[in-house]
Amino acid sequence: MTFGLNLGLLVVTRKFSRVCFTCFERHNVVQVKPFLCGLRSFVSDPDDSKGDSISSDETLTPAFNSPSFSHRASLLGRRRPLSPLERVSQLLPEDTLSQEVWDLRDKRNSEVERLESNTENDVKQNREKERLEIDEAASHEQPTAHACVSGEKLICFGENLLAEYRRNRRMEFRKMFLLKEGLKIHSNWGLIAHDDIEGHPAGRILHTSMGIPILIRRPSLEEFTLFMKRGPAITYPKDASAMLNMMDVTEGDCVLESGSGSGAMSLFLSRAVGCKGSVLSMEVREDHHRRAVLNYQRWRSSWSIRQGEEWPDNVQFYHGDLISAGSLLSGRGFNSVALDMINPHLALPAVVPHLHSGSVCAVYQANITQVIDLMEGLRCSALPLVCERIIEVQYRDWLVAPSLKKDGTFNRRKSPCEEDDESEPSEDTEDLTPFGDVPYIARPHPEQTSHTGEILKSINNALQY
Repeated sequence: MTFGLNLGLLVVTRKFSRVCFTCFERHNVVQVKPFLCGLRSFVSDPDDSKGDSISSDETLTPAFNSPSFSHRASLLGRRRPLSPLERVSQLLPEDTLSQEVWDLRDKRNSEVERLESNTENDVKQNREKERLEIDEAASHEQPTAHACVSGEKLICFGENLLAEYRRNRRMEFRKMFLLKEGLKIHSNWGLIAHDDIEGHPAGRILHTSMGIPILIRRPSLEEFTLFMKRGPAITYPKDASAMLNMMDVTEGDCVLESGSGSGAMSLFLSRAVGCKGSVLSMEVREDHHRRAVLNYQRWRSSWSIRQGEEWPDNVQFYHGDLISAGSLLSGRGFNSVALDMINPHLALPAVVPHLHSGSVCAVYQANITQVIDLMEGLRCSALPLVCERIIEVQYRDWLVAPSLKKDGTFNRRKSPCEEDDESEPSEDTEDLTPFGDVPYIARPHPEQTSHTGEILKSINNALQY
């Protein structure tokens, strides 16, 4: 059965070849010559000695020369699709093709070569332009000389640092790392050895192994909380600042926190209460408790190296549930309370007896349904708490930048008389950009901070209404 199928396919292929040859001969595509080559000559192996009547010269000569296309042209999708005439002509021996077919092939090969040359030139120009932009940015950002200000300390091993790279007023790379001897900063923009950073002042621009300028500086507490290692979601700085204002935390206060999380709120409370105050931070999950302690210790150690003085050790971390922590809270009073937990209304009966009269309890919830459950819990309980306000903190970032032309130069404001005159300004006036002569583009930033949570402020009122 297999032999019969192969024989049938061979007959069909030979008939198709004869039909194509006849059509080409009628349209003057193929020269009028005896069609001596059989189909076997297209696929014969040069070493095949079992051919019928084909000479060795005919079998060694390829049946046709297909046009050469580079691998780059095929990858770029610039290979022109073949026409039906070209597809059929590739099945015929080259000695039977007319001059029109050869001219068509030569034309196609020249087009492919021209596209390849244009592509290579474009790639070279783009690389050269990118290199010039990097060099220009480095020349503007790199200070010629730096004189250390009184009290400024150089970067040392053990500090937390922030690496940043901006391109065209856009943040392309930002990473916080701990400076250690023998390590390197790895990024898509190249490598920087930690040993090359040590001993330089903060705010210095260093170049990677690829020549990219990277700004190395010390992070603020807000940036540290955003880039530190996390377990659960943190209390974001915008929400933490609102809670601190609600609670009116001052130096020397004693604050209770439930829900240490990753330690962000604990750090903000530690700075607010100062050396004379104290913070009791509780966490029910052991892994979150360990993460909060590690982040707190990492910030303290980096601060001591950075400032030359110790960060106040005023936070006491405790692993346990606030609902059953009556023995831990006995005999203690708190100026304010910060709760970041799932069911805060269940822990309020254990907290309110230790809260000073008139002090504030700030509750941070992820969504509004949790706030509704909290309000229902306050309604059903007999606790002397009054809900004063419920807010959501929203920041709106803006993008403000000078208006630029396509060549990178500044646009200029035109007076009514200049608008009538269409003549272009001279090169001398292009360089002079006095104050107020450059227009600016101001619009909301396309990347905005999304929803983080709601904050509920309740006041302890011993004489409930």
